[in-house]
Amino acid sequence: MEEKKKAKSDFRYSTGETKVPWAAIGENVDTDDTLEIVKFLIPPGDDKDDYDEQLLKVEEELKKLKEKGNYATKLSLGNKVKELEEEVKKLLKVKYACLVTNATAGFEIGLKFCGLKPGDEVIAPAITFLSTIQYPLEIGAKVVLADIDPRTINIDPEDIARKITGRTKAIMPVYIGGYPPDMDAIMKLARENNLGVVEDSAHAFGGWYQGKASGTIGDFGSYSFHEVKNVNALGEGGIVVTNTDFGEDFPKSRFGGFDIAHPIEKWLYDVVALKGKGEHYSVAGNHSSTEVQAVVLLNQIKRVGKIIETRRKNAEYLNSRFAEIEGIIPSPLDTDEIKGTYHLYLFRLDTDKLNGDIQDFKDKLTEKGVTQIPHFAPLYRFSYLKQLGYDTEAIRKTCPNAEEVFLHKFTHLPLYPLTEEQLKYMADSVIECVEEMRK
Repeated sequence: MEEKKKAKSDFRYSTGETKVPWAAIGENVDTDDTLEIVKFLIPPGDDKDDYDEQLLKVEEELKKLKEKGNYATKLSLGNKVKELEEEVKKLLKVKYACLVTNATAGFEIGLKFCGLKPGDEVIAPAITFLSTIQYPLEIGAKVVLADIDPRTINIDPEDIARKITGRTKAIMPVYIGGYPPDMDAIMKLARENNLGVVEDSAHAFGGWYQGKASGTIGDFGSYSFHEVKNVNALGEGGIVVTNTDFGEDFPKSRFGGFDIAHPIEKWLYDVVALKGKGEHYSVAGNHSSTEVQAVVLLNQIKRVGKIIETRRKNAEYLNSRFAEIEGIIPSPLDTDEIKGTYHLYLFRLDTDKLNGDIQDFKDKLTEKGVTQIPHFAPLYRFSYLKQLGYDTEAIRKTCPNAEEVFLHKFTHLPLYPLTEEQLKYMADSVIECVEEMRK
C-alpha cells in the first residue's frame, strides 16, 4: 500500500504522527487552566461558600472529563476558525470571510487592497470611533472628514461628493449603532470616481440593506466582535468579508504574507506581498485569531437573530413611549429595505421645543441613574489630528451637522436585554426629563 502523502506543515502547525513530532501547542491548557477560565467567566455571587462548593464539583468533573478525553491540539487558526468563516459566508451570503483580531485589522486589509499609500485621501464620517481612520493615519494617508446626516448620524453622501478630489482613494461609510448609511448613493459616487469602499460595519453584524447583508455592499466590510457588541469573541475579535477576488489571499493577509503552498527552495514556506487593485503591492500584517474565539462565535451567531430581535423590541417599546412626547425624535426603525442591528438606540431632542439641550438632558438623566453615552465625539475634537498637522478648526466648519448633533441634540440609550422594569424605568425617566425641560 502506498504511503499517504503528509500535508506540508511548519512551526505553527502539528507535524502529526512521527517518531519525534513537533506539536503546535508548546504547553497544553490543562484542567487547572480551564478551571481558572471558568472562575473568571462566572465569578462568585453573594453566597461565596455555596459558590466554592459548586466550584469544587466542577473541578472534580473536569478531572474526570480529562481522563476520558485529550488536550486540544490546535489553539490558533485551526478547524474551528475555518468552520466559523464558512458559517459567516452562508449567513451573510458573501464569497470570502476572514476571522481577524479586531475590526480595525479588517479595515487595514481592505484599504491595502484599495492601494492606499502615503498622500492618498480617504473620506470617513466626522462622527465615528477612532479605529475607522487608524490605518490611514498610521501610513501617512490623509483623512478627509465628511459631515453626517443628522437623522441617522451616518455619513452624508452629499458631503462626500463635495470632498472627493483627484487624490481620493477610498470611502469608509460607518453603520452607527447598526443602522445603515445611504449605501446606494455612496456606491454610485464610488463607481463614478473609481473609488474603493471599505465599510466600517463594526456595529452591523446581522443587519441588511436592500436585500444585502450590511458590510457586503462595498469592496470590503469589517465587523467587530468586541465585548460590547451584540455578539462577541471573548472580549476582542473581528471578521472581514469581501466578494472581490482578493478574498483568495485572506489567509496570507491575516498572517504576514505567509505562503506554505509555494515554499522557497530548501525552506518550509515563502513570504509574499499582497497584490491589490492595479499593480499595488503591500506587506501583510499579523492578525491571527484563536480557536477558542471561533468556538464562542460559532455558538453566538446561531442566536444572532434572537439577539437582534430582543434589541429591536426594546427599541420599538421606547419609540412607542416617546412617539407623542413633544421634544423627542424617536430612533429610526426597520423598513422593508433596511434591517438594523439595534446595537444602540439613537436618541435625539428637538431643541426648538425645549428649554435646554442634550447636555442638560444628560445631566438630568444621570441624576435618575440612567446611563447614556453620546457615541462618539467628532474626530476633529481629539488632540491627535491637530498633533498630526490637521487644521481641526477648518474641518469643524465643514461639518456643521456633526458639531450640532454632538453638542446639542443626540445621545444613545442602551438596548441590550434589559429587564421590563429597567426598560420602563428608563422610558419614564427620559419622559420626565424632557417634560421638565419643556416647562
